[in-house]
This record gives sequence, structure tokens and C-alpha cells, in this order.
Amino acid sequence: MTAPQSIRDLDLERLCNRTFHPSPSAWEDEVLYFLLLDRFSDGNETGYRDNRGRRTNRGATPPYRPADAGNAIATEPEAAAWREAGTRWCGGNLKGLMGKMGYLRRLGVTAVWVSPLFKQCSFVPTYHGYGIQNFLDVDPHFGTRDDLRELVRVAHANGIYVILDIILNHAGNVFAYDRGYTPYDGGTSYPVTGFRTADGTPSLPFGPVGSPAPAEAWPDGAVWPRELQAPECFTRKGYIRDWDRYHEYLDGDFFDLKDIHLGDGDVDTFSPSPALLALCEVYKYWIAYADLDGYRIDTVKHMGPGATRFFASTIHEFAQRIGKENFYLIGEITGGRVNAFDTLETTGLNAALVVDDIPLRLEDLVKGKANPADYFDLFRNSLLVRKESHIWFRDKVVTVIDDHDQVCRGAKKERFCAGDPSWRRLVLNALALNATTLGIPCIYYGTEQAFDGEGGDDRYLRECMFGGPFGAFRSRGVHFFDEDNPVYRECAKVLALRRDIIALRRGRQYLREISGDGVNFGLPYAIGGEIRSVVAWSRIFDTEEIVLAINTDPDHPRTALVLVDGSLHRPGDVFSCRYSTEPGQVRRRMTVRDAGPAIRAVELTVPAAGFVMFQKR
Repeated sequence: MTAPQSIRDLDLERLCNRTFHPSPSAWEDEVLYFLLLDRFSDGNETGYRDNRGRRTNRGATPPYRPADAGNAIATEPEAAAWREAGTRWCGGNLKGLMGKMGYLRRLGVTAVWVSPLFKQCSFVPTYHGYGIQNFLDVDPHFGTRDDLRELVRVAHANGIYVILDIILNHAGNVFAYDRGYTPYDGGTSYPVTGFRTADGTPSLPFGPVGSPAPAEAWPDGAVWPRELQAPECFTRKGYIRDWDRYHEYLDGDFFDLKDIHLGDGDVDTFSPSPALLALCEVYKYWIAYADLDGYRIDTVKHMGPGATRFFASTIHEFAQRIGKENFYLIGEITGGRVNAFDTLETTGLNAALVVDDIPLRLEDLVKGKANPADYFDLFRNSLLVRKESHIWFRDKVVTVIDDHDQVCRGAKKERFCAGDPSWRRLVLNALALNATTLGIPCIYYGTEQAFDGEGGDDRYLRECMFGGPFGAFRSRGVHFFDEDNPVYRECAKVLALRRDIIALRRGRQYLREISGDGVNFGLPYAIGGEIRSVVAWSRIFDTEEIVLAINTDPDHPRTALVLVDGSLHRPGDVFSCRYSTEPGQVRRRMTVRDAGPAIRAVELTVPAAGFVMFQKR
């Protein structure tokens, strides 16, 4: 069926005349998984377990074996071809993702966040999905609108919600300036040559293309829906040079992606533009059409709080009208924790993504490069957030280790496992720490397979799970849906415990003091820029305390006395090991002892590069 060309073609009343999948009652109970659709699965793999758990022999791409590492870069011409492949379409699609819902479910994922999938400008390889030319259609590289609807149905049948990555701030490179690639210059609006045709030539008039649309404009030229073709829908002020300069970061283009004018006025006097009103209808349509459960909103900082609040209110009201009481809106909010908090409070977004330096501090803690308090203090009560931290951070922050662009890293972009081979042994600790501390945990595709992408730019963070021309570990032609990988297997165990124990999802959080002699207690800290120690923390919900710990020493087990809540435990109470990276430790007991007046402690041993979890029995 042909995609609609105009907002007027959308029959929302008809689409809404059905029962929709309900929202989760509490998003902090969920585990997210973020993937780039082009890099995840093309559906041609063999030897993996299908959605029902059966080993499949269909397809042609075999599973990865360690000997396959580097098979794409044996010669410099091959290496050059592999590097170049990372800049273009690789072939992942909706049907491929549809067939991997069992893989995600068995890992413990309960919500999949899918990269933008709407139709891209046809003359540039924007495989990542952030260069939209038609907001009302799915890009043919990914499949069809019906494929999207079927994907959501299959996800829901597997107990997985679907969150779609969306953009309001800009469209793709849909028109050209008279002066070529033009920088922002104090708010000047520049003349435009015209909308681009399918091959990128800016030969279409810059304005409504007419009805019926000429062949050079539909479906691959200009911008769609029609309501976005009015010249005033775009700010036309050139690309951003100063990303922190007010007005420039609001009105400038994202490189060659064209900034959309969303409205005027501050938060309380904001007046939405026709373009924003049209985009609100677009994203209502996709909720109703595909039964989506949430949106991740790109580049919120560049939209402005007025536009963000208007959109959030519109979408929440629409979703509630059709029975999705807790439709989740996650904002990509750069600019630090203060700005993230203020933006959420002002706009009504539900959660912020990758707030400030949480990923870096988590990584440095696990690798023994920084004091544990540097990470845990991000979740403490603070004048910055002006709230009880365990209430705000519990469901207002989506936390990750790796991601697709690593804005917080500057020029040094690499996955957790890049570099030192010992990081692979520690990546489970990073996943476990992320899953069992505050926030809504999100796994970036491939981390559960210990992907180690590095190379300085975004492409190396975006390896193919399905092999293809740009496979992980410098490979090609092999896939990575390996449920026997120890990282995948152990992460699944941790996530199963998170699902079963409410304290791990909703509890208060405390970094615990430790002692080696039973007398002197204190927080572990780095000496000479390095820490090799037990790092322990508790999650407490009502009267239940869960004690957890990692060992930042990759080579030796470590033992320590760990303080626990003196008001909840008495000497002689017993904790039992629910999880350990050393299987023989599971069900081992530790007894609460006195460590001073009204002070209680337990002694625990954490394996080298290990993680343990204890629950009172």
C-alpha cells in the first residue's frame, strides 16, 4: 500500500478503533536494548536459536568462531574495503530483528529501542536513520510499514515493548543553499536553491511540489508529508559551529541535516509552528498504526523546552486516550545533570538518556581507574537535582555503557572492551553494575557479545551483528547471535534475578564501606590512579537488603568485610549467595556479625574480575 503523502490522508479515528497493547506499570522494572537496525540482523543467519528456542539451519551466514577474528582485514585492500563498508548501508532490516526476539527475551530484555527507520534521502547512505526525507514511510532498506507493525506484534508476543527513535529537530539534507554548505552566522536566513530530487540535485522549487506530485518529487524527492514543504517550515540558517551558543544550537542545522522551525516563544508563551503541529500528527499516526510503546527523542537540547513540552503533552494525551497510560518519552538531553533535571521537570518528558558522565564513571569504576564514589555519588541526594535521589533516578534516567555515538567521550570513541584484553573479562561486571544500580538499564547491541569496536569515529561503534561486510572483530560473513557466549549467558542470569527481586529494580542504593581487618572501615579508593578492591553496594526496599559486589582486580580474588544496615539485621542472620561468577559460590552463606556498637557487617569473597549477589534467607 502506498504511503500517505499528507497529514490529511491519515485516518487516526479508524486506526484507533481497536485495543492497544497496554503500557508497563513501572518502566524502572524494564531492561532496554538499543540497536541500529541496519547493523543488527538481515535474517540470513544460520545456527542460532529462533524465537521458540529451536536451532535453525536456514540461512547462509554461519556463527562466529574465534578464528574468524580479523578475516576481513588480511590485506590492506581488504581492510580498506571493511572500513569503507562501515560508512554505508550493510543490510539489517525489520524482518531480521523480528526473528531475534527470542534471543532478546532469553537475554532478559523487556523493551527494544530501535534506531530511526523512516525513509531517508535516497542519494546519501544515512544507514543510521537520522536523515529523514519522508516521515510517513519506512525506508525500503528496512522493509515496509506492515513489517514494522508485524515486528511490534511479534515483540509484544515475546513480552517485549518497542520504543522507536524519532526526530523532530531536523529533516535530512532535503534542500540546498545557494551558497553551498553554509555555516550559521548570527541568525541570518539564507536563500535556498531548491528541494533535492532522488539523486540529490536541488532542482525542485523550494515550496509545495503540487498535487499530484511530479515523478521527480514523489517518492524520493523533496520532503514529506506535504505540510513540511512550506519554506517557513525550515529555519534556513546554516550549520552549527558553536554547539553551546544559545540560538545557534536551536536554529542551526545539524551538519547538513536541515533544521525544522518548531515554534516561537519561551515555555509559557510558546506557539507551535505548522511544522511541529504536522509532526505531532505524524507521531500520533505511528503509535496508532504500529502499537508502539514509547519514543526516544533525538537532540532534545536543540528543540528548545517550549517545543519539547508541547510535543510531550500532545503525545501523552493521545497515548492515554487509546489506553497507553504510561507511554514513555525518553529524551536525549545533553548539557549535564542540572540541565537534564530541569528539562524533564519543565517539559514532561519521562526520562533522560545518558545523563552527563554516568557511562564514563561506570566504566572507570569497573576497570579500577577511579574511586567508586565518583560513580555512586551521581545518584546521591544533591542540590543539583533537588530531590530524593532514589526516587528521581529510579525511573528518570536511562543508563548505558556503550552507545552509538558516545557524545560524552569527545574524540576518543570506543566500546568498553576495546584495547586491553582484560576488559573482556570485566564487561560482565559493567553490565551487572548497570543492571543492579539506579536507573533504567539499557544494553547497546553487541556488548553482550563483548564487541570491542574502536577507531576514532562513530562507524567503529556500529559493527554488524549479522556478519555482512562490516562484522565485529574486524570480520565479515559470520554472525554473533551466540547464546553460549559467557557474557550473554551470565548477563541473562543477572537480569533474571533483577526481574525476580524488587529491591534490584526499585530499592534505595548505598555504596558500602569495607574493611580488611574488621576494625577500620572506609570506602574503597584509588591509589596512584588504580584501585584493586572489592566494591560493594546495597539495594534496600522496605525491609529487604540485597548486598552486591564486584572485584576490580582482574587477576586475584578479594575478600572484605562489608557493612550492612544495622537496623535490619542482627548478629547471626544469614545471607545466601544468589549469584556469583564462580558457580561453586552460589548458595554459599555468610553470617552477619557485630563490627562495633550498632554496626553490622558480613564477610564476602569476590572472584577475580567477578560479581556476587547475596540475599538474606
